[in-house]
Amino acid sequence: MISRGRLLVSALALLVLAGCDGKSQAPHGMPPAQVSVVTVSPHPVTLTTELPGRTAASRVAEVRPQVSGIILKRLFTEGAEVKAGQQLYQIDPASYEAALETAQADLAKAQATVKTAQAKADRYAALVRIKAVSAQDYDDAVAALAEDKAQVLAGQAEVRTARINLAYTRVYAPISGRIGKSAVTEGALVTAAQSTALATITQLDPIYVDLSQSSSDLLKLRRAVAAGRLSAGGADHAAVTLTLDGDMPYDHKGELKFSDVTVDAGTGGVEVRALFPNPQRLLYPGLFVRARIEEGVRPQGILVPQQSVARNPDGSAMVWLVAADGTAHPQPVSVGQALDGQYLIDSGLKAGDRVVVDGLQKVRPGAQVHAVEMKG
Repeated sequence: MISRGRLLVSALALLVLAGCDGKSQAPHGMPPAQVSVVTVSPHPVTLTTELPGRTAASRVAEVRPQVSGIILKRLFTEGAEVKAGQQLYQIDPASYEAALETAQADLAKAQATVKTAQAKADRYAALVRIKAVSAQDYDDAVAALAEDKAQVLAGQAEVRTARINLAYTRVYAPISGRIGKSAVTEGALVTAAQSTALATITQLDPIYVDLSQSSSDLLKLRRAVAAGRLSAGGADHAAVTLTLDGDMPYDHKGELKFSDVTVDAGTGGVEVRALFPNPQRLLYPGLFVRARIEEGVRPQGILVPQQSVARNPDGSAMVWLVAADGTAHPQPVSVGQALDGQYLIDSGLKAGDRVVVDGLQKVRPGAQVHAVEMKG
C-alpha cells in the first residue's frame, strides 16, 4: 500500500516537471507566414481581341447570257473549280453568224459607194474651176461623198457589233472559283439580260471574314495609341487568327483589311473585315468563326496572375505587395485586358514590385511575411 502511494506521488511530480518544461519551450510569437510572390518585370505585351464573325466569299459572279438563243452545250461539271476565261456554255451561233455576214456585206457596199462618190467629187473639183459645172453641183458631190463615208463608219460599227454578239454565244467564266449547279440544260431558250442566272461562281481562295467590333473598344484602342501606351503598326497590317467550330484552330493567318467608318445604330458596332488564304477550301461562305485580332503592342506591359488580384466591396481591384522590410500592404491597381490567365495592369504597379500570388488569406496590413519567389 505504501509502495503504491509512493509511485503515485512520483508520477505526479514527473507530470508537473514536464508541464513546466513545456511552458518554458513555447515560442514568444508566431513565425512569419510564407507566401509566394512574383516580381514585376515590364516587357512588350501584344494585345489581342476576340470577335465572332462569319465567312464570306471574296468574289461572287452570276453568269448571265448577253444574247438570246438556244443552249447547245454545257461545258462544265457542277460543283467543280473553273478558271477565269473558261467556256461554260455554247449558245446556237447560226443567226449571229448570218448577222455578221450581212453587216460585212453592207460595209462592202458602203465602201464601194464611197469610191464612186470620191471619183465624182474629184471630177467636179476640176470642172468647177473652169466653170463647166456649177458650184452647187460641186457642193452636192462633196456632201454625198461625206455621207457615203459616214455610211462606211456605220457599217464598220455594225460589223463590230455583229462580231461581239457572235462572241457572246460562247459564255465564259468571268472569275475563277467553284461553280454551282446549272439553272439550264441543253435545248433551253435563254434571253439577253434575263433575271435568272445560268450559274453562280464563288471564289473561295482567298475568303473574307466579316466581324463586328464594339465602337467603345475601338475608341479605347485609339486613345491608348494616342496616349503612347500602345504602339500599333496600322489596321491594314494587323494579323488575325481563326478558331473554327469545336475550338479547332485554323492553320493559316489572315490580315485585317479595313474597318468601316460608320457605327451601326442598332448594334453599336463597327464592321471589320479580314482576308484569309483558303487553299484547302476548308472555309466556305456563311461559316461561324471566332477571330483573334492583334491590335497592337504595349512596350512596357505589366502582367500579373489573375489569382493575385482581389476585389474590394466597391468593385475596385487591389493586390498585396511585399515591401523590402518583409511587410505586406495592399496596393490599388487598375486592371486591363485578361491574357492567358493573367491580367494586364494599366496602373498601380512598377518594375521590381513583389506581388503576392499564393497565401493571400495569411496576409494582413503591416504583417511580416516570408516571401518565396514563385517558379515558372
